[in-house]
Amino acid sequence: MGAVVGTLTMQTKQRGPSRDKTDDELEMTMVCHRPEGLEQLEAQTNFTKQELQILYRGFKNECPSGVVNEETFKHIYSQFFPHGDASMYAHYLFNAFDTTNNGSIKFKDFVMGLSILLRGTLREKLEWTFHLYDINRDGYINREEMTEIVRAIYDMMGKYTYPALKGDVPQQHVDTFFQKMDKNKDGVVTLEEFIIACQEDETMMRSMQLFENVM
Repeated sequence: MGAVVGTLTMQTKQRGPSRDKTDDELEMTMVCHRPEGLEQLEAQTNFTKQELQILYRGFKNECPSGVVNEETFKHIYSQFFPHGDASMYAHYLFNAFDTTNNGSIKFKDFVMGLSILLRGTLREKLEWTFHLYDINRDGYINREEMTEIVRAIYDMMGKYTYPALKGDVPQQHVDTFFQKMDKNKDGVVTLEEFIIACQEDETMMRSMQLFENVM
């Protein structure tokens, strides 16, 4: 998926000769799982039709069937973190994109999430981040969920985490985050508590949105 994002960035800055419009729209129908029409996706996202075409070509190159399952997602994602173990973080990220919870990500799922991550409002990005941390999707983040995500991030970064981490560092970070977020001290963080805490503390907001830097 990182290659898809990279493709969008490079090709929107430096566009080659454009293909015929009919060819592009025909291409959108040539997979097993047909995505939404370009016009509908353009209305639902913050991407232009040409950007959606670029994204779709990259998505289809990596996922010819038009859908990606979790194992394929993990394989693609792990290539960008060869010195760490990205499997658990990729698992949580996959679940965040898989909004229908059916075990696969279609192009629409991918591009809707990507639109929020790259061009959404601050609140939209924080809401997406909250749902990433809310592993069991009960509307709250507890310490165990936050610890799992933080450990997965450190495992993924591998030896590039500097300074070298001690075993208790992820838990220390979780304790610090929770102390600031759990305003009413009830042991869980709600969406509003999460958003308020991130808006009040820029450093914490950058930490909680780390996934944007590793997409």
